Amino acid sequence: MTTIRHSVILRSRPSGTATLSNFAVIEHDIPALAEGEVLTRTLWLSIDPYMRGRMDDAASYAPSVKLGEPMTGETVGEVIASRHADFSVGQIVLGARGWQSHIVSPGAALIALPGGVPYSTYLGVLGMPGATAYAGLRDIGQPQPGETLVVAAASGAVGSMVVQLAKRAGARVVAVAGGEEKCRYVREVLGADVCIDHRAVADLSAALREACQQGIDVYFENVGGAVQRAVYPLLNDFARMVMCGMVSEYNDAEPAPGPSLRATFTKRLRIQGFIVHDRPENAREWRAFAAPLIASGELHYREQVVDGLENAPAALLALIGGSNEAKMVVHVADPSAA
Repeated sequence: MTTIRHSVILRSRPSGTATLSNFAVIEHDIPALAEGEVLTRTLWLSIDPYMRGRMDDAASYAPSVKLGEPMTGETVGEVIASRHADFSVGQIVLGARGWQSHIVSPGAALIALPGGVPYSTYLGVLGMPGATAYAGLRDIGQPQPGETLVVAAASGAVGSMVVQLAKRAGARVVAVAGGEEKCRYVREVLGADVCIDHRAVADLSAALREACQQGIDVYFENVGGAVQRAVYPLLNDFARMVMCGMVSEYNDAEPAPGPSLRATFTKRLRIQGFIVHDRPENAREWRAFAAPLIASGELHYREQVVDGLENAPAALLALIGGSNEAKMVVHVADPSAA
């Protein structure tokens, strides 16, 4: 068994826009397992917008990555050594966190995965992004038949699930995405009623007003910036604003000016942020709900695969910059039995 692993570490903190120079790939020894620990060989690594925030030394809902330490991220891996009674060599598991070729984890933090679907889906449609869309709509957005829901980054890992779940709830869905191909996919495959290409319209506010003539009842926020500023004046009384992320602002050195929050009381708005992991049952409930819909073809998803752990930094920068086409995953290795 190998005793050496590769890790992508945070070499320096960004000043504004993150760059490849903020990362480094190092080679180092794999520590010996303690009782209750499991060693996995990484097969798939998830790339998600929140990772940009972990690069900054700023207060947030989770600790920053320390300089010289591996970047954090959820993985699917194969067990190659175990000192935990519930895991044996050859099992495929979810939950080890790190941009590393091999990860030592407490067994209590791992979930054994069944077969039947591609393992990468547990990082996207069946993973944290899917559960985020599910929990945000269920607990905060609560779209009703006939209401208008707007979702930004609608072709992304979270947004694509929001579109489909909102349509299943009977809402009228107005999506915002960047690029003609993304908008076509959101309309023709995901089923949005309208998709506005924010890169093509001269006046985003006017385009949203035209698409939302009865106002907006639910806004699922993934982007911030210009989209949020265009949405905010169109919110109806008692509208719900699901604060999931603001990826367009993650590289900003200074906070961007925002809308006047006076409307939160004049319109009695509900603006609520959430972290999907605040309620651990979300992931389990989402997988039970979504897996049959994926198997039947009722729930659609796409993945953008990047090969090689060393290319994870470039994948994250592409995601933050908006040049990704779908949920971003890094293929690190194949299972031993493959």
